[in-house]
Amino acid sequence: MENIIIISGKVKYSITLDPGVWIFDDRRVDLTTFFSKKVESSDPLDEYTKAVSKHWDREIIEGAIYPPTLKSEKKFEKEKVLTGTFGIPLKPFLLNSEPASDAHTFVIQSTEGEYEYPLEKAYDFILGFSNKGKPLSVDGPVHVYLGDGSNQQSPIKNVISFIIK
Repeated sequence: MENIIIISGKVKYSITLDPGVWIFDDRRVDLTTFFSKKVESSDPLDEYTKAVSKHWDREIIEGAIYPPTLKSEKKFEKEKVLTGTFGIPLKPFLLNSEPASDAHTFVIQSTEGEYEYPLEKAYDFILGFSNKGKPLSVDGPVHVYLGDGSNQQSPIKNVISFIIK
C-alpha cells in the first residue's frame, strides 16, 4: 500500500494512483529526453493522421508483408521499456479528479514536508516512476518534476499524497 498515492481535497472524485502499472501506459514519457526536446502542442486528429500516413508509406515502400525488421523493432521497444527512465504527466489524473471551481492550490505531501503550488502549474507536472527500468522504491514511489524541468536534478521525492485546496 505504500506505493499508492491519492489525489484528494476539493475534488469531485478522489483518485488513487498506482505507479506500478504506468510502465504499460502509452502516456509515459522518457525522462532522459523529455525536458531537452522542444514541446509541441498537438491535435489528436493530426497525430492519428501522421501515424496512419507513416504506416501507409511503410507498406508502399516495403510491401504489405512484414519485413524481418519488425521483430527486432519490437524487441528494441521492449528492451527500452525494461531499461528506461520514465515519467507520466499529472494532467490526466487531475482532470479526472475534477477539482472544484474554487480550488487554487496543489499541495504535494512528502516525508520531507509539504510543497504548495498554484493548481494551474500542477497541470504541467511530470511524475517520474522508474529509473533505469527499476521502480523508485527507495525514495519513491514517484518523483515530481516541474513542467519546465527547473528541478530536473532535484525533484520532489518521497511523495505520500496530493491535496487540492
